[in-house]
Amino acid sequence: MNGAVEAANKNIKKIIEKMTVNYKDRHEMLPFALLAYRTSIRSSTGATPYSLVYGMETVLLIEVEIPSMRIMARAFNKKVRIREFSPGDLILWKVLHIALDSRGKFAYKYDGPFIVKEVFNGGAIILNDMDGNENALPVNADAFKKYYP
Repeated sequence: MNGAVEAANKNIKKIIEKMTVNYKDRHEMLPFALLAYRTSIRSSTGATPYSLVYGMETVLLIEVEIPSMRIMARAFNKKVRIREFSPGDLILWKVLHIALDSRGKFAYKYDGPFIVKEVFNGGAIILNDMDGNENALPVNADAFKKYYP
């Protein structure tokens, strides 16, 4: 139609020429050349042909052997506990001991309780303390756990 097939064939041929020593092993290198062509990003679309067809990036065999950031993130996300808060819940805020505390291991681990005023969809919440004073800045929900009086 518009020469796209011929251009793709030309690119695959260039890949095979770089991989082979003589013309007799071209048929052995064809699957590897096709994999390289299908998983490399095109400048015209900014995506790989594989991702355009299947809607996701391919996981290469080397990524299974040597963990990549994508594989490690997938393993980490399996262990994440979803914390669901709703307005009016009582929660405790985890204390990060930046300054040295004289009580050592007997120092408080959590501060509060606080009342959830508003919940955002990205995991941020706005708090009120027990006196009704509002904390104006949203805080990430990872630092909280529910309080059951």
